[in-house]
Amino acid sequence: MDEAIGKIREEFKKELLLASSSTQVEQLKTKFLGKKGPIQELMRSLKDYSKEERPKVGQLINVLKEEVSTHCQRSFEDLLLKEEKIKLESQKVDVSMPGKKNFRGRYHPIRQILNHILSIFKEMGFSVQYSPNIDSDFYNFESLNFEDDHPARDMQDTFYLSKEMLLRTHTSNMQARLMQKQKPPIRVVCPGKAFRNEDISARSHVFFHQVEGFYIDKNVTFADLISTLNSFFNKFFGQKIKMRFRSSYFPFVEPGLEADIECLVCSAKGCPICKNTGWLEVVGAGMIHPNVLKAGKIDPEQHSGYAWGLGVERLQMLLNNISDIRMFTQNDARFLSQF
Repeated sequence: MDEAIGKIREEFKKELLLASSSTQVEQLKTKFLGKKGPIQELMRSLKDYSKEERPKVGQLINVLKEEVSTHCQRSFEDLLLKEEKIKLESQKVDVSMPGKKNFRGRYHPIRQILNHILSIFKEMGFSVQYSPNIDSDFYNFESLNFEDDHPARDMQDTFYLSKEMLLRTHTSNMQARLMQKQKPPIRVVCPGKAFRNEDISARSHVFFHQVEGFYIDKNVTFADLISTLNSFFNKFFGQKIKMRFRSSYFPFVEPGLEADIECLVCSAKGCPICKNTGWLEVVGAGMIHPNVLKAGKIDPEQHSGYAWGLGVERLQMLLNNISDIRMFTQNDARFLSQF
């Protein structure tokens, strides 16, 4: 037994000297004192000794056990202290070094341009109202004079959530809702997202941001609409902008028009953004249809008004020469950090 104990003691000392971390010491303790370790094996061998020999042999094994446990505990504490010291050394702060700069968050480019648009319209006397993204067929279509068989109602163009509820296809869904609550004069802009089931390309997306605006009062004329649009775009771009107006059809206005501005990306020479025409459509507008006024419980014989809708992404693309609308939703930090 003395020879077996001595052999275990020597083996333990050698391995303890090689242990270089507190983790290795813990593993070593488990190896020698664990249930499957050599010291426990010696304890099991006591049954092979006589009753007279067992106390002496058991005492020798206990001494070895205590010795191994004590050495392991001391080595563990010493190595752990060294490790903590090294860790603390690596975490020292050099107070003479310059501090790290905190980068402030910034608005998304869409939010930046939207704030710019709204600030201009506020200066022109318009208030800002918000309408829900999910709305009824009545406010999105019926109150805006869309016929039951109008193509825009088709599932191919509109995201329907149920027979009556849908994702709005424009921010014009505020018109009837506001007319029912407020009497003229009404001068409002309605910003927000619009959703349409379209093919995603450099020029179009399934959702986009729009600003709807309308003005209702007595004796509002087509000339007032043209003047408002001219004034807005001149202020928006900070220069005199060349515009042209084309007659167009929208169910909620009569007469209707589309307004184009001279393409600033290519200086009207022709590019993919303006489809090589030198002009870019930026707004659809017109005089509010009498049926829309009636849906809002306003007498079209006493009041008239105009309305328009413009795309926010398209204006940002024009202002900063951005060639692909998809870049606004790709969350590419290289793109977003430029704004």
